[in-house]
Amino acid sequence: MDDFKNILIVEMEKYFNDDSKRILHAKKVLEYAEKIMTKEGGEKRVIMPAAILHDIGIKECERKYNSTNGKLQEKEGPPIAKRLLDKINYDCVYVDEILEIIANHHSFGKVNTLNFQIIYEADWLVNLAEDFKKTTRAQKERIINKNFKTEIGIRIARKLF
Repeated sequence: MDDFKNILIVEMEKYFNDDSKRILHAKKVLEYAEKIMTKEGGEKRVIMPAAILHDIGIKECERKYNSTNGKLQEKEGPPIAKRLLDKINYDCVYVDEILEIIANHHSFGKVNTLNFQIIYEADWLVNLAEDFKKTTRAQKERIINKNFKTEIGIRIARKLF
């Protein structure tokens, strides 16, 4: 699995080219996803590729729509992720679930699996640190209560704040 993880990271880096912000974001989401998965369980053959590729559609969204809108990412990401997974001959048993997570990673409640929740929380953890620095303590607590379900995800989110 680690071979595929490393190969997929290289493919993601090639795809994003010199966009270090997006590459770093994906790697941070992967790091948090692995931490949550270690405590909560889940299928690493789904979680790790979904974490690496969750935002893979953002570049196409910027090109086509001049936007990074989450709904557009959900639309554009799965076909690109599928090409990258096919390129590395990733186990097709897991591809549909990976693509489903990518197609809904901004849509809380549309997919109700542990694998999805882990990616959703890992992405939120990175976004909280990057984008929500000026929110009040009460606002942060509302965000955590609304979006986090796993014990470790809640603990990490509270520690970040």
